[in-house]
Amino acid sequence: MKIDTDPKKIEEFLTRGVENLYPSPDFVKKLLLSGKKLRIYLGVDPTGPTLHLGHAIQLKKLGELQKLGHEIILLIGDFTAMIGDPTDKATTRKQLTRRQVLNNCKLYKKQASTFLYFSLFDGAKLKYNSKWLDKMNFGDVLNLASKMSVQQMLERDMFKKRMEEGRPIFIHEFLYPLMQGYDSVAMDVDGEIGGNDQTFNMLTGRNLMKEILNKEKFVITSKLLTDSTGVKMGKTDNNGVNLNDDANEMFGKIMSWTDGMIFSGFELCTYVSIDEIEKIRQDMMNGENPRNIKVRLAKEIVAIYHSKEAADKAEENFVKTFKEGGLPEKIEELKGVIGKLISETAVIAKVVASKSEYRRLVEEGAVSDAISGEKITDPNETIKNPTVYKIGKRRFFKVS
Repeated sequence: MKIDTDPKKIEEFLTRGVENLYPSPDFVKKLLLSGKKLRIYLGVDPTGPTLHLGHAIQLKKLGELQKLGHEIILLIGDFTAMIGDPTDKATTRKQLTRRQVLNNCKLYKKQASTFLYFSLFDGAKLKYNSKWLDKMNFGDVLNLASKMSVQQMLERDMFKKRMEEGRPIFIHEFLYPLMQGYDSVAMDVDGEIGGNDQTFNMLTGRNLMKEILNKEKFVITSKLLTDSTGVKMGKTDNNGVNLNDDANEMFGKIMSWTDGMIFSGFELCTYVSIDEIEKIRQDMMNGENPRNIKVRLAKEIVAIYHSKEAADKAEENFVKTFKEGGLPEKIEELKGVIGKLISETAVIAKVVASKSEYRRLVEEGAVSDAISGEKITDPNETIKNPTVYKIGKRRFFKVS
């Protein structure tokens, strides 16, 4: 495949949704304009059973590079996921088993295929870092550890914070950036893409490339989709969008975003042009209702993972449920539960994670009979007749 060096495409790639370029914007731009086929990767640790919208931001950028003709690798961190990335963590991650890790990443390739073309010959390659990290002996680990000082590790804000608070930092957490960084060496890449929160780990790989292979690796960090408090959307419980969410759930979560997230959502998560986004921004400044603009955003995103028809239907369902006070068409239906606790049934229907969450929602006045409109005030109330229960703003289950 011929390398596309269209300056306009490359300029948009280097600016849209990008936080930083290392070692410099000019270095990366010159490489992309050179016509040389570059090997570029994105690493994902399978710590959960689905990819989310945060991952999709980088997958989208990786897909743009594939369309320019470059060699693309999606790296599954099946070894590093067992250790646990300490990034942004105030405490040590719980370590996962190999079985848990492999079970988590079953859907990753299919979900990534929304943006990447996989094939045996000219498509994106799927790799696993256990292939080289599993084979390292203690001498190899010591040699790798000699490439980085304790002072360099302590430059990480999260390590500094833990030390100040008297929280433990375990040796394996120090080794994590080295293991992730070694991925670049093992695959002999030209560049890496990742979220801005992965800067330290990716630059560790850049240093190792210089030390071991005497090669410059570029790093592209993307902006992060965050809520109003700065928390990454993929890590939140209520409005983090998973790529396996159905169209209605995805639409509803996006509609719950704050108005301040609208334009970063357009830039990072859609294919709407920058010029069009600017026009939408002007419309909002001129008095357009932010809710209408958010509906457009939700439909654009849902259409990417489902279809335009599904996005239209999700909008219709949302309006019917939340504006007109109706019920969504698709509701989890359970039979034979009359007489059982509502809390137990809600857990079975997967509309709450636990009885304690249900109790909290009842105490907050967030549980009701959607047919009669009566609020449930007793956390131990049982199901007395067929009805539909509403939990929170957009969770329902039906008893028949």
